[in-house]
Amino acid sequence: MEELAAAAGITVRTLRFYRERGLIPPPRREGRIAWYDEQHLARLRTIAALLERGHTLNGIADLTTAFESGRNVREVLALPAPSEEEPVRLTPEELADHFAGEVTPENLAAALDLGYLVTDGEEIIHISRRLLDVSAALVREGVPLAEVLTAGARVREHADALAELFTDLLRTHTAESDLWRLRPLAKSVVEAELSMALDRRLRPTPPETQAP
Repeated sequence: MEELAAAAGITVRTLRFYRERGLIPPPRREGRIAWYDEQHLARLRTIAALLERGHTLNGIADLTTAFESGRNVREVLALPAPSEEEPVRLTPEELADHFAGEVTPENLAAALDLGYLVTDGEEIIHISRRLLDVSAALVREGVPLAEVLTAGARVREHADALAELFTDLLRTHTAESDLWRLRPLAKSVVEAELSMALDRRLRPTPPETQAP
């Protein structure tokens, strides 16, 4: 316990408090010896990052309790059914492999804030396989994970605004029971407009003509 506290930069008293609150899992015991490992250290660093971002210990404890209560993954993530997004279970090592050294406490905290990640016991759940694959691809192309997460937060703001626009439109002119059936139409409009917007942004700029 002393070694873990020193590695995490906290006191043994604070570590005991976290343990009593259920913020970290129990150690592996061999007789009277309690063994802590890298997963415990990663959890402590994540707690520290969440505290720095303004989360309270009560909030972190409630989050941990909810995620480790054995509820269905879709219930934990509050995903509607049906949904096109497939949650992915990962070990901490598998998550690190996806992002090649970019899984820092700060990035973990940002991903938790966005709801991209939740914890379930010793596993991590990513809310969407598609978002996981795209994020990992961008990092492999040299985009820092912190910037990917910042962009994700901005995209969510615009996506929420678009979703509000279309749901208001459909609720005004169609029955509530038709919303899920008509959902693909809204998605197609957004995909087409985004495709054309990218074309406009990526189209080569014509050279300036010189005046005679």
